[in-house]
Amino acid sequence: MVPVPTQSTAIQHRWTIEDSEELYRINGWGEPYFSINAEGHVTVSPQGDRGGSLDLFDLVNALKQRNLGLPMLIRFSDILDDRIQRLNAAFAKAIARYNYKGSYRGVFPVKCNQQRHLVEDLVRFGKPHQFGLEAGSKPELMIALATLNTPGALLICNGYKDREYIEAATLARQLGKTVIIVLEQREEVDLVIEASRKLGLKPIVGVRAKLSTRGIGRWGGSAGDRAKFGLTVPEILRTVQQLAAADMLDCLQLLHYHIGSQISNISVIKDAIREASQIYVELAALGAQMKYLDVGGGLGVDYDGSKTNFYASKNYNMQNYANDIVAEVKEACNERQIPMPTLVSESGRAIASHQSVLIFDVLGTSDVIAEAPEPPTPDDHLLLRNLYETCQSITAENYQEAYHDAAQFKDEAVSMFGFGYLSLTDRARAERTYWACCAKIMQIARQQDYVPDDLEDLEKIMASIYYVNLSVFQSAPDAWAIDQLFPIMPIHRLNEEPTARATLADLTCDSDGKINQFIDLRDVKSVLELHPLRSPEPSTNGSSTTTERDHEPYYLGLFLGGAYQEIMGNLHNLFGDTNAVHITLNPNGYQIEHVVKGDTMKEVLSYVQYDTEALTESIRRQTEQALQDQRITLQDAQLLLKTYENSLSQYTYLAN
Repeated sequence: MVPVPTQSTAIQHRWTIEDSEELYRINGWGEPYFSINAEGHVTVSPQGDRGGSLDLFDLVNALKQRNLGLPMLIRFSDILDDRIQRLNAAFAKAIARYNYKGSYRGVFPVKCNQQRHLVEDLVRFGKPHQFGLEAGSKPELMIALATLNTPGALLICNGYKDREYIEAATLARQLGKTVIIVLEQREEVDLVIEASRKLGLKPIVGVRAKLSTRGIGRWGGSAGDRAKFGLTVPEILRTVQQLAAADMLDCLQLLHYHIGSQISNISVIKDAIREASQIYVELAALGAQMKYLDVGGGLGVDYDGSKTNFYASKNYNMQNYANDIVAEVKEACNERQIPMPTLVSESGRAIASHQSVLIFDVLGTSDVIAEAPEPPTPDDHLLLRNLYETCQSITAENYQEAYHDAAQFKDEAVSMFGFGYLSLTDRARAERTYWACCAKIMQIARQQDYVPDDLEDLEKIMASIYYVNLSVFQSAPDAWAIDQLFPIMPIHRLNEEPTARATLADLTCDSDGKINQFIDLRDVKSVLELHPLRSPEPSTNGSSTTTERDHEPYYLGLFLGGAYQEIMGNLHNLFGDTNAVHITLNPNGYQIEHVVKGDTMKEVLSYVQYDTEALTESIRRQTEQALQDQRITLQDAQLLLKTYENSLSQYTYLAN
């Protein structure tokens, strides 16, 4: 049963899409790509304010008709293009505003999302801007070397490096690629010098500095003396001396730093670029042929739409970011009469987050039963009579006291049952009455300007559980691992009031497989406002419109998850990759560019070294033995084998 709603909307006001916009804060985190139309459906404008829009609910239904099941990841390639254009436009505007005598070359860190179609789109969309790639490992270097074919674009080589990594990066310069090897460990200096002598080639190298400026939030440890990567100032000076001794100081052309991902406060960015600018000009003064200043990642995404320095938001926009970097570097270079460098940023989250939406359906709910309690008789236990009287007497004047009384009576009922003084039937009546009290108290509390501290958890206690067709560990691992907030909302019925309050539980048999933190203007909320599931409407011939479920489809979307989530997902309970569809706009509406089918059971079993043919043969032998022992009929044995074989070729998620 669905928890009691606040008040009849007929008494208050008719729910509008503007109410949904405010509730889910879509105008904050979704602008300019996501909004709500008059039908109460989420719309997507992949080209921002430069192009048309798509009805997301209609799109999902159209894709389902193509036998693509949920959960489904929909990638909007045009958003990727728009993000690249906006970032380059912001730096171009800042360069013009400050009369900066250098240029900007962005790179995308492949680690954010290594999916082939996405990386290929990035390279294609980035060509007009000479947008490059950043590799943080040997496999990513292999991707970047083969994929990046843009003249003038940078290929930044970060991460741990061995001799083979460095030699491949050095040799690739002969293909016309601008490959820069960033020295992040002291041992790499010797490897670069040895590789240069062995190959008879001079590479372009950079150094990553450990700044004293610290980042904030979960990735604050990316900078500072104890950071995982980078060289301290004494180590940088030692590197300069080693390169000079090897007649390779002219190879040192880039300074790189990284103070963490998702920097929410612009002041941290300002402090970091000020310190890095001084290191840059000092390196140039020491004789290094400095040309590039790489500010790393950190450009934040406003996940909750609050535009604050909260960890899931940011208190600046892309233009503020570009302005501060350009202005600070110009000032430092002018003071020392040093040529202004080409500015490089490794903005992955800000480029890739918006371009994908994860759509999943609700399988069912578990709701708190809040029925009107059964009146007790004079012969009933005194505790039941007292609890019923408490429930009947709840008002706006005494609801806080009544809550404590009801909780005390419930605890007494449990204790008395444990000692055998209360029957199972009486305990059930006591608990039903308690939940009825909570429902009435919650109705009153929702109408108050201030909710007492001892009632703050009531919404969470009374919340429904909505069981959803996805694996948090596969599709939103950061929500589980580091409590990352993502905007989650229904993609339809947004012209109706969402009267249910819920947390989300996924398909895995893990108690951590849930989402119970959601974006809110004031910090974080523990429940999400959702709509009650509706029974399917009968068709004209009297049959139900759905066959698999006893309710109409109800779709939710998880937004801004395009960076890190796909590649960091794991196979908990062997739920595999979801279906993925690439959509682009065209004059007729949209076009499906690519369909990447999600994992089948056969595929995920192979990941953990199972041979599905051997598994099938094992089942066949067991059915044969059961037939001989007359424990199964031939018909049932054949059905079992057929079902087993068919299941192996199916999607790992539930049918919808």
